[in-house]
Amino acid sequence: MPLASTAPQDLAPSSPTFTTDGYTHSRDGTRLHYYTLGEGAPALVCCDGLGCDGYVWKYIAEEFSPAHQVVRFHYRGHGKSDPPADRSHLHIADLVDDVACVMDQNGVEKGVLLGHSLGVQVILEFHRRYPERVQGLVPTCGTYGRVVDTFRDNPMSRHAFGLLNHLVHRFPGAAQRVWSIFGTDLAYTVATHTEVNGDLLKREDFQPYLKHMSKMDVKLFFDLASDAAENDNLAHLSEIDVPTLIIAGERDGFTPEWLSHVMHARIPGSELLMVPGGTHTAPIEVPDLVDLRLKRWLDERVRPTLA
Repeated sequence: MPLASTAPQDLAPSSPTFTTDGYTHSRDGTRLHYYTLGEGAPALVCCDGLGCDGYVWKYIAEEFSPAHQVVRFHYRGHGKSDPPADRSHLHIADLVDDVACVMDQNGVEKGVLLGHSLGVQVILEFHRRYPERVQGLVPTCGTYGRVVDTFRDNPMSRHAFGLLNHLVHRFPGAAQRVWSIFGTDLAYTVATHTEVNGDLLKREDFQPYLKHMSKMDVKLFFDLASDAAENDNLAHLSEIDVPTLIIAGERDGFTPEWLSHVMHARIPGSELLMVPGGTHTAPIEVPDLVDLRLKRWLDERVRPTLA
């Protein structure tokens, strides 16, 4: 059963509709932290990117919780969720099981799944395995698979990732110390000059991500990334039969915008929002545009299917 409590200050939205902050267990026994806001159908189930603990859903949760049940949770080994006891359970398939268990815990038989970055691979895999539980999909700033191959459109990305992965597992202590640099002011400065749009992004919206990343288990991060590097749902895109709104940033270097065009072309009846000036953090860079487009899509494409 949910463990009702006061929302942690770093997670609580400004909206007073916060309802539940609790824990459940996934199918392999891993304890997962979740929190829900508001009530109303369709429920919005938010799936994070790798190394994230919910920061990118801030404005979506605030905007939609007055009329929707918004479910947010932490992946295994992220935020307040435990790592799996068996470290071989660090795959996209395990994250899909986690989504299903969190939905069950919150009484969500069917929902609209929003995925950011790695979360796009998670929600596509979820639809492949549990299509009957999906009312709609919102892939956001992500790809359908093999994310390492397309990172920054650099043909050397897979080689570089393999080398880093080897070094992390060969020298975990040193790697963890280097990893802690994510929590510094230098990391924010570099990020806003290279990867995210510092002219659009508020520091207080992005800093929680860097703080969380600095404390993550670096080996766990790379183990999950290694599975994401092989996961591929390109062939499944044409089988998606639910309303789909694809959101992309035109300046996204992590998952270049052409990947979203591929999804748009292959998913029947899908819609695409390309956020001007947006990068990998478009939902918190241009939140008004994203929220307005999401609301219209829910009203026009998803609500008519609820009956």
